[in-house]
Order: sequence, then structure tokens, then C-alpha cells
Amino acid sequence: MPLPATPDLLDLERLLEPPARRRVEDARIAAILPAYNEEASIGATIESLLAQTRVPDAVFVLVNNSTDETYWVAREYQGEHRRTHRDAVMTCSVTVIDMGEVPDKKVGALNYGFALAKDYDYILGVDGDTVLDRRCLQHLAEEIVSDSRVGGVSAIYGFDQSVARSPLQGFLVRSQRFQFAGFNMDNLLRSRNMAVLGGQCSLLNVAAMKRTMIANRQDTPWVVDSEIEDSLLSLQLRSAGYRTKISASARAAVGAMTTVRALDAQQVKWNAGGVELILGNPLHPNLRLRWRENVAMLMNLASRVLFLALAAAALSVHAFAFAWWWALPPVVSVLLALRTATSMKGWTARDVLHAIAFVPGEIYMLLRGVHFLKAWAQVVTRTERDNWAAQARAENGQGGGAGALVAVLGAGLVTAVVAWGWLQLDAVWQSGLLTVGWTVLAVVTVLQTLAMLRKLLRRHRGFTV
Repeated sequence: MPLPATPDLLDLERLLEPPARRRVEDARIAAILPAYNEEASIGATIESLLAQTRVPDAVFVLVNNSTDETYWVAREYQGEHRRTHRDAVMTCSVTVIDMGEVPDKKVGALNYGFALAKDYDYILGVDGDTVLDRRCLQHLAEEIVSDSRVGGVSAIYGFDQSVARSPLQGFLVRSQRFQFAGFNMDNLLRSRNMAVLGGQCSLLNVAAMKRTMIANRQDTPWVVDSEIEDSLLSLQLRSAGYRTKISASARAAVGAMTTVRALDAQQVKWNAGGVELILGNPLHPNLRLRWRENVAMLMNLASRVLFLALAAAALSVHAFAFAWWWALPPVVSVLLALRTATSMKGWTARDVLHAIAFVPGEIYMLLRGVHFLKAWAQVVTRTERDNWAAQARAENGQGGGAGALVAVLGAGLVTAVVAWGWLQLDAVWQSGLLTVGWTVLAVVTVLQTLAMLRKLLRRHRGFTV
């Protein structure tokens, strides 16, 4: 489906003057809702938009590449809706469009939505499985309208844990909740600066988007040559001098991955897109946080693999001796997890037990480490892979089995070769390698523990995630 006519980039300059500072009630806001096979969740998403204390003026539901009943479920909400809140009558028009096969998938739907909403002041990007808190848009709009320097503001993302139907799903959803909680708190305490405005629920300044299009000589705000279109747009907004923020109060529940296969596909896509971004702009000042995140993940994975390898090697030659201070990093890790758990809005005893148990967090960390390595390998080896399609297949329970089997067999083969080589060494070499290995591990562990202590002792300043 072709995009609606848009102004030539050279003509955009006259459209860029930001609107005069106005009340939230006066700002014109359109919601763009790309939807792919979301029949089970699209209704709740639209209803949450229509139930806002400040409803959007328009909602564009863009059904793309779907093979289920998403269009017909959304079609039930087509038309004009009225809502009264505190004696104010608000109207919202819902337009549902079946785009059919869209080669550019979600990016194509987003750009089509931008063409429809380009004359509004702000665009709310919402995923088809996100449910907004009833005051979410009100809080987002209050912040972005009050400061023309803000190019976009993101909601605090949480998860609806009621979607878990088995112990495995409960583990995956709760682990993702902890992952996002830590990420959100880090951004809140960083003067609420948000490096990435997630597409799940973010309000964007249309004038700022048009400026980034001109600065980057793009015909559309989102581009197809990035696995994480939201990260690239956020980077461009910050490069253009705009701030990207996380709200202190706007909240939205986003869709969780409830299978290991779906989680793997999603995280590999995110990580691969991030790696491409930092390798393409290695010295960009706005990507320093991305570099720190990748280095931290590498250290987390290396320390765990190195400990297991050294412990196994030492046991094989009867040279293993436990030291009491090895318990300090796990203790600090548990305390930090407890701090994270109790910083979450609506935390429960199960969240506390998850933090205290320690092992679930370690298992999830290893899963994330595998996703991290797969993403780097994919980018470094220039492997051509449609990660969007891979995630879609995984969420539908398709594919991934053969790849997982190959990975397990490959890891087993490498472990067997390394173990065989270790046993062929004489005692002097074994002793020397163990000494060097334990020393390296001690240094890495001390650095990680200090980093965790810093997070544990910092003030949360009343923020909840």
C-alpha cells in the first residue's frame, strides 16, 4: 500500500516551527498502532487508549502482514468515540486500515502512520499488545508539551504477570519484569534521560521528527536498515539536540515473551540492532551507554563461564579449595535483586522470593548471555538473517528447534575438546593456567561487585518502576 502524499523534504522547513506552548487539552495527538497477528490483545490496547483521562484525538490501527483476525477485532472500534472526564467531553476517531503484505513490516506501518498523522503536534507510538494505564497519555503529554526541547518521552514499561500459564512462563515473565525494572530505574536516576524511546509506548514531537528527517536526508522518520528502528530514531533525535526522556509516572503494561524460543528471537533482534548501531557509530557520544551495556554483559558472561571452567578444571586435578569470600558477590547480587524487586510498583512476595532464590536470576543471565553472543556473531560474520521474521515465527511457535540443537551440540563439542586438551597438559602448565585464571576471575569479580554495590547504595529518590 503506497504512503499518503507527504511534503518534499525541502518544503518541510516551513512546517517545523513548534506550536506555541499550550495546554495538554489543546495539543493535537494521534496514536499510531502497528499490529501484526494481535487478535488476542488488540482489543485491550484500543480500549486502554479510549479510556485515557486525556484520550488521543485520533487512533490509526495499521494491520500489517497478519494472518489472523486482528483486522476484524480492531474493526469493531472503528469510528468516533466520545468520553467525558471531569465535565470535559473528548472525542477520538479510530481508523483501522488493513495494509496487507508490507515488505518493510512494522517500519512500513509506522511510516504509513506518520504520513497520516504528520499534521498533528504529537504522535503516540503504541504496540498492539500494550495496555496503557488510564493516566498514561495525560502524564506523557504534560511533560512533552511543557518543554519544547523534549523530542520524545517514554512510559515506564511493566508486565502483566497473569499471562503466565505454567512455571516456565512465570519464570520468563518475572525475569523480564526484573530486567526492565533495572533498565527503567537506571534511566530514571540518570536525570530521566532515555537513550532508547521504546516503540511499546512513547510520545514523539512531530516537529522534532521532521527536523531529524531533514538532518539525515530521509523521506520517513523510521528507516528499514536497522533492526531496532526505535533506537536509531532516538539517536537521531538526540543528535539533533532534542532530549529523549522516560516519564516518572506514565505506565504501560507491554507484551512479554512466554517461551524461550520467542525470548531468544526478540533479544537477538534487539542485541543485533544495537551492535550494528554502535559499530556503525563507534565514537558517537550518545552511544557510550550502549558500549557500557555491552561491556558489562560480556563481563557478566565471562565471569560465570570462567568460574565454571576453573572449578571443573581444579576439581579434575584435586586442586579445588573453597574460599569464604566467594560468597560475597552472590550476597551482593541477591541484595541488589531485592532492592530491584521492592522498587517495582505492585511488587509481591513472589518477586521477593525470585530475588532471594538467586538461581533463577543466574539462569536468566546465562540466557541473556547466549542471546548477546548470538547477536554479536550474527553481526560480525555478516550473516544475512531476517530477525523480524524470526521473531514472528518464534512467537507463533515455529522454527528455532534446529538452531538450538546445533548450538547445544556445538557448545558440547567445544567443551569436550577443551577438556581433552586440559587433561593432556602436564601438572606445571595446569597449575600455571589455574593461577592466571583465578587471578583474572578475581579482578573481574571485584569490579562487578563494586558496580553492584554502587547500584545497591544509590538513592532511588522516590522513583518506582
